[in-house]
Amino acid sequence: MNDEARAALARAKARLDRLELYPRPVRTGRVRLYTVPWFFRLPRLRRFDGFAAYFLILLRKPVAETSDELITHELCHVWQMQHAPLRMPLSYLRTGYVRSSWEAEARRAADETREPDAPPPHPESPSGPE
Repeated sequence: MNDEARAALARAKARLDRLELYPRPVRTGRVRLYTVPWFFRLPRLRRFDGFAAYFLILLRKPVAETSDELITHELCHVWQMQHAPLRMPLSYLRTGYVRSSWEAEARRAADETREPDAPPPHPESPSGPE
């Protein structure tokens, strides 16, 4: 993971640290952020720009081209999995992406911590079925 990715992850953590969603702050020591455009060419992932899985955040575009909102959203999913490691990812089988309370929470986390002068994220760019 390069310095740019580390800095983006640190900014996202600082944003989430302002929230009290879980008893412990998000732990980022083992989290890795990678750009893997081929992953998002897989069926069912084509419409997403990011994907989180435990200690891994995958992005469609390079970090420099990815919004802090998306990285914050994905890091929120890492935080959720740190507190509900089985329940969180398995819940998508029951509710799907659109009706997921985890997705709603991650969107709120990114929205509530957005800098006042930052542009809002594109409404048709879902982040991923983490």
